[in-house]
Amino acid sequence: GTQQYGGRAGSGGRAEARMILGLVRTTAAGYRLENDNSCVGFSNAVAGIGAAADQIPTACRVTHYFSYALTSAVGNGLTLTATRCVGVAGKQPGASAALTLTLTTDFVNGTDVWGGTGGY
Repeated sequence: GTQQYGGRAGSGGRAEARMILGLVRTTAAGYRLENDNSCVGFSNAVAGIGAAADQIPTACRVTHYFSYALTSAVGNGLTLTATRCVGVAGKQPGASAALTLTLTTDFVNGTDVWGGTGGY
């Protein structure tokens, strides 16, 4: 039956999360260049993350597999988190657990580290 397609549904969510976290990282890089090589002051609002329909969602909605947040922004970089929507919240199929994907960027050292709890 449908078991063979289970992994494909998850791969769409992974692609969404990586694309959006990468987009926010690019926005942060521009912000840093315009603000004395610092990410201080970079926020969800600056990144376009929020509750409005035209923003990257901070809460689950039917158009996205994940909700998103800027976890921290310091002088050298930032940490972003995507949290998988569970059950009927968010784009279907929903996950059984709210696992995460994180991107930690250090612009000075030129590193991007992917992590999280979901193996995404």
